[in-house]
Amino acid sequence: MTFSHFDLVVIGGGPSGYATALTAAAADLSVALVERDRLGGTCLHRGCIPAKELLETASVHRTVSQAGEFGIVTAAPTVDFSAAQDRKQAVVDRLFKGVTNLVGSKNIELFSGTGHLTSDRQIAVQLGDGTEQVLTGDSIVLAAGSQSKTLSGFEIDGTTILASDDVLAMTELPTSAAVIGGGAIGCEFASMLADLGTEVTILEAADRLIPGADADIAKALQRSFKKRGIKSLTGVTANGHAPQSEGTIVKLNDGAELAVQKVIVCVGRRPYTDHLQLAETPVKVDEEGFVQVDEFCRTSLDGVYAVGDLIATPQLAHVGFAEAMLVVSDIIGEPRDPINYSKVPWSIYCHPEIAYAGLSEEQAKAAGYEISVAQHRFVGNARALIHNETEGMVKLVAERQKNGKAGKLLGVHLIGPWATEQLGQGYLAVNRDIEVNEIAEFIQPHPTLSELFGEAALELAGRTLHG
Repeated sequence: MTFSHFDLVVIGGGPSGYATALTAAAADLSVALVERDRLGGTCLHRGCIPAKELLETASVHRTVSQAGEFGIVTAAPTVDFSAAQDRKQAVVDRLFKGVTNLVGSKNIELFSGTGHLTSDRQIAVQLGDGTEQVLTGDSIVLAAGSQSKTLSGFEIDGTTILASDDVLAMTELPTSAAVIGGGAIGCEFASMLADLGTEVTILEAADRLIPGADADIAKALQRSFKKRGIKSLTGVTANGHAPQSEGTIVKLNDGAELAVQKVIVCVGRRPYTDHLQLAETPVKVDEEGFVQVDEFCRTSLDGVYAVGDLIATPQLAHVGFAEAMLVVSDIIGEPRDPINYSKVPWSIYCHPEIAYAGLSEEQAKAAGYEISVAQHRFVGNARALIHNETEGMVKLVAERQKNGKAGKLLGVHLIGPWATEQLGQGYLAVNRDIEVNEIAEFIQPHPTLSELFGEAALELAGRTLHG
């Protein structure tokens, strides 16, 4: 057994973990980074990046299928999903090499093994060769990430009942699939599979898809999915299944049955605290397994922080990045405001895309705001017409002042073409409490999709241009 001391020890090399290490190294701290698998974590290897790559395959297929409308004569496209998987892996491998080289070029020592926090505030690392390394640090950051939740009655077998990892590793497309869970992951998988020819049914226990999104956005998505042949059954639960020779029959709480080739379980993710052995330490964990922290991600043990999917904040890579920078600022004594989690940007890459930040109409009303709302649809937008992508809208929610005029922007909600790339100026306006009158003065380049945001702001300001 050997001992080493660092300014900072980080357990977990996913987005929040490696971002913490890189930020700390940039602040001239000596850093130890413990990772038992591969740098990049779930996001890079089994989540965000591979999923978006396969969604891009679906987008290309959809575009080629519509080529005739643009005067391009081509045969109907077919899908070689194994080739799509090869491209996905090439993208993942390239990004993995990049982050590995980046970490290697900094003052960061990488330990390949499984680490846990000991009762005397040390990090014990079981290395791949069976030896143990003990690390100590002036500060410690727990960034162990998360894993897919399971669902009673639907034990993952990797063949008929699939977790997200299994979907991202498929080499053949199923003819039919039930997606249990209509949140971001479920809707992305459903959209991708439907575009590539799979008959898809979404089963969602809530009363609408994407329960965290604004109701109008969620309804618009469900309408769009219906047009594309994706069935969305909301307000239902799956109560087990009966395996068949080709697939299985899913049993619903209303007595209905659904025969499918594959079942994809997308019911969220749980913090991966199991191997950290926190029960033997003063670090507090809630009943769901999330590490309890304050507004600066400090745990109940002095000098120990937790970030990313390990804490009960939005499970988004970019939130993990922000938490990493917040923690390092706190460690080095650099003033920094806590993260306002009610205003973080959300991006969902199904077709049509969804993006939002700030309060929904329902949330704004529940918070006691008098509000003004504006909606503008892409059907009249020149760039959307050029792209033949006219579904969707921009919805703005603003505070209504006593004089009846719109004040600060409270929320921005988009569904439509490249919505995830259009969120930037709305996110900035929401986070900086910019007044609607100021936003209405922004010059939007023409023709662009982002003009719709400008039109909605103009309407709230009482001087619409094309409304």
